[in-house]
Amino acid sequence: MKTYRLLAALGAALSLALLSTAAPAQTDPDETAQGDVSVTIYNNGQALVQDVRQLPIAQGRSRIEFPDVSAQIRPETLSFAADGAAIVEQNFDFDLLTPAKLMEKAIGQTVTLVRTNPATGVETRERATVLSTAGGVVVKIGDRIEVLRDDGLPVRTVFDRVPPNLRARPTLSVTVESDRGGARPASIRYLTPGLGWSADYVSLYDEATGAIDMQGWVTLTNQTGTTFHRADTLLVAGSPGSAAASNRRYPPPPPPRPGMVRPGTESTGREQVGEFYLYPIEGRTTIANNQTKQVSFLDVQGVPARKVYARTVGWLANDDAPVNVSSEIAFSSSRQGGLGDALPAGTVRFYQRDSQGTPQFIGESAIGHTPMGSELSLRTGDAFDIFVQAEVERREEITSAEWESSARYRVIRDGEVVEQLDVERPKQFYRTTMRYTLTNAKAAPVEVDLVQAGLDRGWWGHDFRVVSEDIPGEQLNADRRKWVVPVPAEGERVIRVTYETRF
Repeated sequence: MKTYRLLAALGAALSLALLSTAAPAQTDPDETAQGDVSVTIYNNGQALVQDVRQLPIAQGRSRIEFPDVSAQIRPETLSFAADGAAIVEQNFDFDLLTPAKLMEKAIGQTVTLVRTNPATGVETRERATVLSTAGGVVVKIGDRIEVLRDDGLPVRTVFDRVPPNLRARPTLSVTVESDRGGARPASIRYLTPGLGWSADYVSLYDEATGAIDMQGWVTLTNQTGTTFHRADTLLVAGSPGSAAASNRRYPPPPPPRPGMVRPGTESTGREQVGEFYLYPIEGRTTIANNQTKQVSFLDVQGVPARKVYARTVGWLANDDAPVNVSSEIAFSSSRQGGLGDALPAGTVRFYQRDSQGTPQFIGESAIGHTPMGSELSLRTGDAFDIFVQAEVERREEITSAEWESSARYRVIRDGEVVEQLDVERPKQFYRTTMRYTLTNAKAAPVEVDLVQAGLDRGWWGHDFRVVSEDIPGEQLNADRRKWVVPVPAEGERVIRVTYETRF
């Protein structure tokens, strides 16, 4: 309880401390020492800031200050350039002027405590020496030691001055050697965490016309401790590698591409640097500290799209109950008949109008960086009315066990073969009949993309072949086979597929 009261008292005292100090304040939100600012923001929470300012530089050795840099600047990445001047030393003053820092820096100094009698409103002032701020504020007043506590009496602290090593704004200072004096452009360039961006997509799906209208939004976030005024902003879709990445907490990498059916093979007209696409923000924009800002970068109407119902079944799946199929929306990012752009990683949110014409949210799905020309089928949720139940109807061994010699296994130590083993295993043949029951409670017929997975498990698994199937299927790869199953309105459809497998 004592610790709580002391901390509460410290908070109460410090919250009022700055109100009475004579420290300079930046009252105008548009006031800044920044010059011509350019910001390049990457997907990994890192940004490149370039700032060109017109500064007077004295001949010989002098110190130049750059207020309003990022409070999270990585000083080791700084680059300074000014005609006729070379950098000698740099310092970043990151002790910002806060009530807590102001009290800490006042240890050993004398301050004025102002107490107000709540009954009379009369103020009393006492000079006090700050002794400690560890766990609470301890002061010496005359011959007594007192702990500032939360006793309900209004108390504020008045400081005589602001300590010289506290800054109201994050400030970078450099010592330069100049061959001449005079005003000239001076630029700094540095990397900083705290600036990030992501893409979000709003898609309105019209099932009657089979089309979507999609708008893409860039969401900028700034947690650097500094506002970047009228910045020329460039977004980079990609995460450049960093030697210091293991020491910094970045957002997770872009999500996988569960909805990508086929990656694109079309090149877009967007500018690239290295392997990354560039997304410039039109016009200059102010990125305020602790702000989230959204800017539109994609707006396309009437893109062909279709609804897809799908379920993937695992090998020898034996459902106890029917399982909802997945509802998906399929479309293309191609130049012809698609969105016509490369899509940065983000979240696609789908809406559909109800009978009153009001758009209603129907689901969302994440995408990774997606090249132009890709075919996508993005899951929006589970279909309410459509189910699939997969069951093993019959499974039987069709041959007696035969033995064969498998591959020879080698035991290697220190790069030399020290032992060879011949391993034998049984070869077994099975015939398996799977029954898939599909039900549809909708008033219209539907088609379901039914996929059987797990057909190929490598050397420890089995070879397979399809002996019979009620409707023709398509072999997607060695592991997966797909059937497009028509299901009647308010009806049921049962299909059977028989496989022969060799273990």
